[in-house]
This record gives sequence, C-alpha cells and structure tokens, in this order.
Amino acid sequence: MKNKNKLTVTQATTSVSIESARSLNLYYQPILTGEGVVSISYQIFGQPLYTAPVVVVVHALTGNSNVAGKTGWWSSLIGAQHTIDTDKMTVISFNIPGNGYDGLLIEDYQCFTAKKVAFLFIRTLEILHVKSIHALLGGSLGGGIVWEMAALAPKLAKYLIPIATDWKSTDWIIGHNRVQEQILQNSIRPLQDARMMAMLFYRTPQSLGRRFKRSKNSIKQQFEVAVWLDYHGKRLTERFELLAYKMMNHLLSHIDVAKDDSFENVMAPVQSEIIQIGIDTDIFFVSQENIKTKVILDKVGIRNHYFEINSIHGHDAFLMEFEQLDRILAPFFL
Repeated sequence: MKNKNKLTVTQATTSVSIESARSLNLYYQPILTGEGVVSISYQIFGQPLYTAPVVVVVHALTGNSNVAGKTGWWSSLIGAQHTIDTDKMTVISFNIPGNGYDGLLIEDYQCFTAKKVAFLFIRTLEILHVKSIHALLGGSLGGGIVWEMAALAPKLAKYLIPIATDWKSTDWIIGHNRVQEQILQNSIRPLQDARMMAMLFYRTPQSLGRRFKRSKNSIKQQFEVAVWLDYHGKRLTERFELLAYKMMNHLLSHIDVAKDDSFENVMAPVQSEIIQIGIDTDIFFVSQENIKTKVILDKVGIRNHYFEINSIHGHDAFLMEFEQLDRILAPFFL
C-alpha cells in the first residue's frame, strides 16, 4: 500500500529529459512538505548571488529553467546587454517540480496546486537567503504561479510581472484542460494528440490562415496546417514526458489566488508594483480578464499597469513578439 505521506518520484525516461538534467547546470534544493521531500531545481544566470539585483523567472507549461544562452527560450530578453541584463543582474529560473527536465517526475501530481508550487519556490528563496527580488516574472502557467507567490510573500518583489496569464483558472481554462486530460488518459498517442489540440488554442484562426492559406503539402498530400500540427505533436514526444504533461495540465487547472478569501483581500498586503501583460488576440488567457483585474487592483490602491501585446498569433505571442515585450519591460529594468 502506498504511503500517503511520501511522494512517489520517478526518473524521466526521454533522452532529452535525461540530457537536460545532465547539461543544464542545475542546482537542487530538497524541501520537506507534508507529502514528503520535493526536490526543487533551478538555474542561475548572470551575476553571482548576493552581488546584484535578483530576477526570478517561472516557465510555461512545457518549458524549463533554461531561459538564457544559446538555447534559452527567452534569450532575446535575458542575457548580456539585453533588457534583463545578466551583466547587471542575477537571474534565478526555476523548474516547476515534475516537469522532467531535472530528471524527476511526480506520480502523485494531484496533490499539487499552483499555490503549493509557489510555496516551494518561496521556501527555496528563503533557504538561499534571498530576501527581496527586483522582479518576479512568469508566462502562462508560470504567470499563475508568480501571482500565487506574490500573495504568499507580499513584500518579496519590487515588480510582479505576470504575462499572458491570470490569477485564476477560468472556466474556459478548466474546460480546455479537462479535454486535455481525457486525451492524455485515453489516446493511443496521448502526448502527440494533446499537443496538437492545444496548439489550436495557443494560436488563432487568423495566424494559421495567414501562414498556410489552405495550401497542401505535395509530398505528404495533406494540408500544411495538418503537417504543422503533426510536427509539433511529434516534437513534444521527443522532449517531454507524459507524466510531466499530466502534472502541468493539472496545475494549470488549479491556479486560484483567491481560493480562501476575496481577491481584493488577498492582494491588499501586496507591496509589489504589478505589471500585467496581456495579448489582444489570446483565446486561452483572454485579455478581458486582465482588464477586470486592473479595475480591482486600482480599487484596492495597488500601483499597477496593464500593457497589451498586439499580435495576430494569440497566446504564443509572448514567445514570439519579443520587440513588443522588450519595449514594455525595458522601463522596469533600467
């Protein structure tokens, strides 16, 4: 019988996950929780700890801690002489536990929420004696986690920057993730099929229409959009684990800063200046919810801003429209 007070942690099996754990120069911090020990992995970019202002970054659903350098997924923003300048700052980038990129998966993922992950990240910062940070950033799922971190540690960050996200899982997000869960549980190609379906929510009809124009692939005798979806589905199976996807999908449905109180009351103690960044065409985390949040923050008296990326590409624009994102973020990293 499984010990309810001990998490079941397994080793990642994909070659990319194993290689990532070996090559990403990860640090590991074990954290004791009520369910057992959770190992939090992270990377540090730029200046040594305690010598420069600290920026903390949390990745999106299938991302990882590798935000800078030649293969970094946010290297257009984070690096030497970039907006988040690693010549002047220390960047701590966390892996969400169970994402597999540190070689570890969590079978008991249902006992986790975005708030619990936020607690684990804050606890890691405490152990590292990082008492204040310049900015706390996250995109999509990572953005939901940084909202939770701000609620748990209201004095931690000078700037809170949630991007293409929300402080709650809306009914739309929960419904999407329920379909994802069914695909992950029942499909004969669970990772591939779930990814293909999700990609349609990460882009827009206009984005795909402009790119493919209903053209066909002459070799495969398929519409190019189908070939593109197949590619993204197969590509994910090469770099991600089924159990990791199940856990990240679960977390995405369990973002709720206001679970135990009203959003107004939870946010009232927050001393961070909040910079929400939405996307005008996002059909996943819709920008209308960000605008509603700004109204509430204004009412509570928290200094805040709402900026909007204008893009045809929808949710994924925060990973594509780097020039716009750079212009928005630059004033907060002078």
